[in-house]
Amino acid sequence: MTPPPPVTLDDVRAAAEQIKGVAHRTPVLRSRTLDALVGAEVHLKCENLQRVGAFKFRGAYNAASRLSPDQLAAGIAAYSSGNHAQAVALAARELGTTAVILMPEDTPASKREAAVGYGAEIVTYDRYTGDRVAIGEALAAERGLALIPPYEHPQVIAGQGTAALELIEEAGPLDALVVPVGGGGLIAGSATAATGLLPGIRVVGVEPAAGDDTKRSLAAGERVAIPVPRTIADGQAADIPGELTFSVNRRLVDSIALVTDDEIRDAMRFAFERLKTVLEPSGASALAALLAGRVERLPRRVGVILSGGNIDTRRFAELCGR
Repeated sequence: MTPPPPVTLDDVRAAAEQIKGVAHRTPVLRSRTLDALVGAEVHLKCENLQRVGAFKFRGAYNAASRLSPDQLAAGIAAYSSGNHAQAVALAARELGTTAVILMPEDTPASKREAAVGYGAEIVTYDRYTGDRVAIGEALAAERGLALIPPYEHPQVIAGQGTAALELIEEAGPLDALVVPVGGGGLIAGSATAATGLLPGIRVVGVEPAAGDDTKRSLAAGERVAIPVPRTIADGQAADIPGELTFSVNRRLVDSIALVTDDEIRDAMRFAFERLKTVLEPSGASALAALLAGRVERLPRRVGVILSGGNIDTRRFAELCGR
């Protein structure tokens, strides 16, 4: 007997109601120049303009706002490379509680400072030698905090899926949806929403070429671990798909495209110069896949999630200066 999916379209719709008026309903951007370059009608969901500068606030607030009064009084814990950290920190502040965040030592300074600015306490670890899940769980247990992981949580996944829900509501029927993949929460929620609304839609994930754990896992039919990838797309530096997210993505994701760091840089430059929008590397990877021709059999109407824009001017210039 097939187990029920961990997240359904109804869960995504419930999340949309839960975050309404707190999370932004971000704009959908069009560009004739982009359409002409890739040969399709492209609809860009600008999650770089979401609160905290990334889609992560959707899932973090959906999960945190459903905690009991006692759990909220005790506080929230999370582990994150940056954007989920900020999202949980802001969600905690909105809900009148505190947050303790485990972050890699090499997290971009702008992301760490933003989490601190929202009131979070930061604890660091070495992402290349430490197990963030084990460290995060131990930290939460030691302090009696409710742990909200970045993607292995049904309410987090449902919250992330509201980005695709809004995109389809605004853009109308799409033939394909192109989504960045890290741990898999955004694409799991987005695929749940998209295939629930549009049964014939093709869902394409995008990973950095150095971090192809989901592509390998889908090919193998089981979760495959890789060495922690070294890529400019720090938000996608996962070494193994989440167990919960993979259970969704193996059913609903059609393919994974890979992009190089140079192709991501090119997409960041294009977004800045031609779309007048700022993207961090992870936020630009899905756009990079279109611009580099990495999405096979590109259909007529395509939705793309620009997942985040958390990058400071120094880092942007370092990556994109010619």
